[in-house]
Amino acid sequence: MSTRPVGTPVPVVNIANGLTMLRLLLVPVFLAALFVDHGQTSGWRVGAFVIFALASFTDRVDGEIARKRGLVTDFGKIADPIADKALTGAALVSLSVLGELSWWVTGVIAFRELGVTVLRFWVIRHGVIPASRGGKAKTFVQAIAIGLYVLPLPDGVHPVAQGVMALAVVLTVVTGVDYVVRALRLRRAGMRAQQAALLGRRTVVGDGAAGN
Repeated sequence: MSTRPVGTPVPVVNIANGLTMLRLLLVPVFLAALFVDHGQTSGWRVGAFVIFALASFTDRVDGEIARKRGLVTDFGKIADPIADKALTGAALVSLSVLGELSWWVTGVIAFRELGVTVLRFWVIRHGVIPASRGGKAKTFVQAIAIGLYVLPLPDGVHPVAQGVMALAVVLTVVTGVDYVVRALRLRRAGMRAQQAALLGRRTVVGDGAAGN
């Protein structure tokens, strides 16, 4: 429940949006640490993991803080998903550039995330599609998979990282299809509502003209 009094304007500069911007600012820092010595230095890989983990943590708390404290803003609604995709996309592309992750994996996840973003703006005038449990699970598993790839783990643990990444890809595709279905349903419902409202206005105007 929001702790902000009803009717009080929500400032754009608040702790929730601050965490979102921090996540964006951490992206180049993460990349710089990951690419030191072409990703071959264990200490810098651990540092990159810590930065990625911190950035991922802000993703988990900024939305919760915004909802609990009544700090939801239009800026936050736009900046939050951009920050999420910037972090995930930068990490996946970087791992592929380093030759540690197949480009097709990066391509599938990037295509899904870009498609969802386009769909979100396509249906935004009809409403907002809430995050599903599958979507939250996808985000969590993606973060775990990327973290395992970033860490300088022994070769024997690499199959575990591959398995988690495979699960992330499956969840990415499944939740992407689910998002498309929900977006189409929302758009159809919104268009029906608009048509009903237009018909209602025409009826009222017609009745008024008849009464005159």
